[in-house]
Amino acid sequence: GCRAHRSAGGALVANVLRNGSVLLQWGLRHWGPPRPAAALRGFALNCSWDGTYTRFPCDSVELGAACRDYLLAEAHGSVRYRLCLQPRYAPPRPAPPAQCVEFRVEPAAMRDIVVAMTAVGGSICVMLVFICLLVAYITENLMSPALARGAAAAAA
Repeated sequence: GCRAHRSAGGALVANVLRNGSVLLQWGLRHWGPPRPAAALRGFALNCSWDGTYTRFPCDSVELGAACRDYLLAEAHGSVRYRLCLQPRYAPPRPAPPAQCVEFRVEPAAMRDIVVAMTAVGGSICVMLVFICLLVAYITENLMSPALARGAAAAAA
């Protein structure tokens, strides 16, 4: 199951999958008049996503001329993405405008719950280790000298 989001020109499609990954697919026929395939040098993929207070740019990706799809393996849930793809042609041909698609990845509720439970469980384990170490320290260093004095007095 997935949801497809198309760019305004129809050249770029973002298929948002249930597992949180996004499959981008594109074709050249939607970028205007046909151009010689030999002049195509590749594609530039740029992205950005909206955080709580700011917009974060993603790293640019350069793709080969034969590429027609790209998998964004782990997208963040509940974040608005904007991905833009632009073909790169050999000079003197100007590059056509980029095709952009915007979408939001639905959060994987169970995955978020598991991550939260793991974090809480790990914190509890660390706290228990500290308590055990503290009890061992108190038992070893504070209780032993008192018992040693009491045993020495009883022997005399």
